[in-house]
Amino acid sequence: MAKNMQPVAKRCKALGISPTVMGYAKKETNRNPGGQMRKKKSEYALQLQEKQKVKFVYGILEKQFRSYYEKATAMPGKTGENLLILVERRLDNVVYRLGFAMSRREARQLVNHGHFTVNGQRVNIPSYLVKSGDVIEVLERSRSSSKFKRLTGEDAVMVGLPQWLDRAKNTLSGTVTKMPVREDIDMPIQEHLIVELYSK
Repeated sequence: MAKNMQPVAKRCKALGISPTVMGYAKKETNRNPGGQMRKKKSEYALQLQEKQKVKFVYGILEKQFRSYYEKATAMPGKTGENLLILVERRLDNVVYRLGFAMSRREARQLVNHGHFTVNGQRVNIPSYLVKSGDVIEVLERSRSSSKFKRLTGEDAVMVGLPQWLDRAKNTLSGTVTKMPVREDIDMPIQEHLIVELYSK
């Protein structure tokens, strides 16, 4: 399986996003502190950067991202918004959003290793798209591991959940209460630039 192994801090700086978006609170890079890069970017460079930003944040490679775009084009509504909603519905992203993992990369690995169930069925596909009403739980036999034990108890950290997800404190279960909308995606993304890039 192909993986994106790019260094997080360096890539975040190049794309102009905060490492906290990736789930990393203290990552930074000292490389190129003066910012000797060319300030003025072409239209194509801006479009490409927006696409690379979304791919990097969600950990998606080009072939799969292209298929998401084609799927978004076939859906009713705005293609750009549909695209972002599709990637937001990925199981690895939902696991991260529910606070079961510290980053999307970690969430992807946990899903790959089969630690989660969706509606009682074990799912190990990070790109699985959740639906409204789906219940995502930590597998029963995985709950005793230290990784998940720290998510319950008095000192368990509660994360800020988006409006379309629900998780009660001290539980290893979360529910998709409704489908996400564009306002639920808090990253600074100009999705119309991605649509323009693919429309050429």
